[in-house]
Amino acid sequence: MASPSMKSSSRLSLAMERTGQWVFSQEIPTDVAVEVGEANFSLHKFMLVAKSNYIRKLIMESKEPDLARLDLSNIPGGPEIFEKTAKFCYGVNFEITVHNVAALRCAAEYLQMTDKYCEGNLAGRTEDFLNQVALTSLSGAIVVLKSCEDFLPIAQDLNIVQRCVDVAAVKACNEANFPSRSPPNWWTEELTILDIKSFQRIITAMKARGAKTLTLASALITYTERSLRDLVRDHTGNGVKSLDQEDSDVRNKQKELLESIVGILPAEKAAFPINFLCCLLRCAIFLKAGSTCKTELEKRIAGILEHVTVDDLLVVSFSYDGERLFDLESVRRIISLFVEKEESVGVFNSGDFREVSSTAMQRVAKTVDAYLGEIATYGELSISKFNGIANLVPKTARKVDDDLYRAIDIYLKAHPQLDEIEREKVCSVMDPLKLSYEARLHASQNKRLPVQIVLHALYYDQLRLRSGMDDHGHTQQPDAITTRKQLQADASLVKENEALRTELLKMKMYIEEMQKTQPSGNKGGGPSITATASGSRKTFFSSVSKTLGKLNPFKHGSKDTSNINHNAGVEFSKPRRRRFSIS
Repeated sequence: MASPSMKSSSRLSLAMERTGQWVFSQEIPTDVAVEVGEANFSLHKFMLVAKSNYIRKLIMESKEPDLARLDLSNIPGGPEIFEKTAKFCYGVNFEITVHNVAALRCAAEYLQMTDKYCEGNLAGRTEDFLNQVALTSLSGAIVVLKSCEDFLPIAQDLNIVQRCVDVAAVKACNEANFPSRSPPNWWTEELTILDIKSFQRIITAMKARGAKTLTLASALITYTERSLRDLVRDHTGNGVKSLDQEDSDVRNKQKELLESIVGILPAEKAAFPINFLCCLLRCAIFLKAGSTCKTELEKRIAGILEHVTVDDLLVVSFSYDGERLFDLESVRRIISLFVEKEESVGVFNSGDFREVSSTAMQRVAKTVDAYLGEIATYGELSISKFNGIANLVPKTARKVDDDLYRAIDIYLKAHPQLDEIEREKVCSVMDPLKLSYEARLHASQNKRLPVQIVLHALYYDQLRLRSGMDDHGHTQQPDAITTRKQLQADASLVKENEALRTELLKMKMYIEEMQKTQPSGNKGGGPSITATASGSRKTFFSSVSKTLGKLNPFKHGSKDTSNINHNAGVEFSKPRRRRFSIS
């Protein structure tokens, strides 16, 4: 395949050959050689001076008596455009198009080929073409504006750029409101050929003319997907390669382009789909964009986080090849910003935060729990990062912790090397009392869970049975804090009960030992044995009585009788005195 330099040389050779054909056909020999870069044109001074005031000045002001060589290498458009200006000087016809009109207008200005110097000159011809042809359609204005990018600042000084921008903005707004052809957003494709500065000018002009936010968003999305095609290839995050080996200059240009695009996004937070914003944030993280760019995207995503999906959060989190975790800090900041916004709304309304933001927060909590389940399988995910994301969502936002339990179970399965303490730390973000019956049943048989969590789940089932609730919780569910306190009190009761059982066993063994050591034939030792047994019985029963006093089953439970009104007329029968027996 021919290189660009070879193509350029070929074009120059053809241009010089064509020029030679119409120049050397003249009977008068040439008297001046014009250098334009690497190309040389043999021409006639009087033909050039008749149209170009700039060439006339060069010849007249030259100190050489017979100037035979001119250097016009700085002419806009280079050799190809100079060829056309020379043809115009010789009266040879050539075609003016939307692609070359800007270059010809700039070259005419450079050579001072204006109507002031010569009537019907090149500058006037190109102006007529701009006004009557090029700037009458959106496509023509955009093509001319694109060609002006190579001729700045002279094209801007001639007001060509601003005229193209104004025409393009008006035509784009009209097409957005009243489409003239299908598909309706065809005009957004036309804008993608521009560089970011020209595109910014058109978007700014459309804003000034009152363009709708969705119209601007449509243009920005199309332009971004075309300009950053390698990075914003789709909305799923399933890229083939991360392109880490690309040239750093290319990446720097892409970073500048992305930051410029984010800088012109409309102020309305809900103007763009959240998956598009997540793709932009992933690009910003990958390209190491500035903090201002990333913060702006994070705020926009947090503003509409209740509409986010798990796939959207995974786009931000994973690398382009989908094989490794990419960034979790951005996800943490997004969730934190959303929670802060919801809490501020609750405070502003002077209401209960749980009631004010319950719908949006519960939706986000469910998404976050599902997101944790997706990233839990990755070995590089530490406990602190896992718990940090889970704890961002207020516990009141979760009616049940089944999704969170699923994520924890996946994490424990993917990290089998964790010890008991580390597993308890992972499970600390979950409330076992907020699991459904099915989840508690699964937890009671889950060998990966710490023993404490299993006991909590089993104990809660016992509480439900005591209170008369069925598996679906049709009766009123006890408050979680009260239930937890009851659980702690009963756990202490179990420990003291074990201590009492041990003490009873020791006493029984002591009496049996005493009975074995008692002589069978000594009848005079009865008082001594009786005294010893009596003393032992007194000490033992006083200890038992003291311990049973601590183990009052009605002290902390639901059967507390301390508030019973004894004057209400209810008769209580005096309990029978029973003899305590060691056996």
